[in-house]
Amino acid sequence: MLDAFVPDLRTGRSFRPGLRIKGVRCASGVYELTWSMGTGPAGRATFEYGTEVRPGTPHVIWRRIGTHQILTGP
Repeated sequence: MLDAFVPDLRTGRSFRPGLRIKGVRCASGVYELTWSMGTGPAGRATFEYGTEVRPGTPHVIWRRIGTHQILTGP
């Protein structure tokens, strides 16, 4: 997942569709990323963008990472 997320983030363009990133309803500025590990556990992470720490480099703040149950609050 991160091997696709980081390069896409660095391009400054949209994320590839396979990453399944979308905004979280009812939580402006928060995004979710979902994945499936085949027969392993499926998961979800939420994140937001923070103020740049390094100029020109997007700063991602990971909020929650885990199973699909994490969306009880972003």
